[in-house]
Amino acid sequence: MAEQKVGEEQRDTRHPSLKRKATAALGLDTSLAGLVAIVTGSSTGVGAACAKDLARRGCDVVINYNNSKEAAEEVATECRKWVRALVVQADVSSEADCRRLVEEAVASLGRIDLLVNNAGTTKFCPHADLDGLTGEDFTRIYQTNTVSAFNMIKFCAPHMRSTGSGRVVNVASHAGVYHTIGSSLAYMTSKAALVALTKALAKVLGPAIRVNALCPGFIEGEWLKKGIGEERYNSVKGLPRAP
Repeated sequence: MAEQKVGEEQRDTRHPSLKRKATAALGLDTSLAGLVAIVTGSSTGVGAACAKDLARRGCDVVINYNNSKEAAEEVATECRKWVRALVVQADVSSEADCRRLVEEAVASLGRIDLLVNNAGTTKFCPHADLDGLTGEDFTRIYQTNTVSAFNMIKFCAPHMRSTGSGRVVNVASHAGVYHTIGSSLAYMTSKAALVALTKALAKVLGPAIRVNALCPGFIEGEWLKKGIGEERYNSVKGLPRAP
């Protein structure tokens, strides 16, 4: 459910052209000013960074979290320096929660133009350790990493069509392209499926709705550090970074 509605005191009522001027003053692209984006799994990490960047570019944002309410509110507070921000608790592995998330976004912000499917999960397990994974692990990870993206797109698509266009970014992984890496076989296959889903939906929804995938490698943070151990994490930190 929506933990914090967008009250009048939080509402940025400026015309999109004024938002563009404010965004341009920061030296940022202004093409997203006045639009509305949902970013799943945006209380921390990549999702939080995406939400903040969209806000700085004048795009109203929906901050989604499953358990980290306090962190989500902190992200929303930062975003409200520039735009409207709505915080919604939803477990995107649930189809019903995906539907509710979209409905609450439209009810509060009026439209949906962008969707970033960032929410994800894994179980750290060496690829050679076949006994380290169960069918339940595969199902849980696939439901969150792949099926949730499909459900979010399914429920957002009608609203995007009503505005005349839409943009979807699925956060996949290098593991979904190069199948010898990744935190586990279950994670790798879920991201490979997400890449395949992206390609298929780009064809059937385009050109009105553009669907793309982002496939990052290692991303520094506590999640990775806990998963691979401090020693390996410190060695990964020395690898070349994307700009």
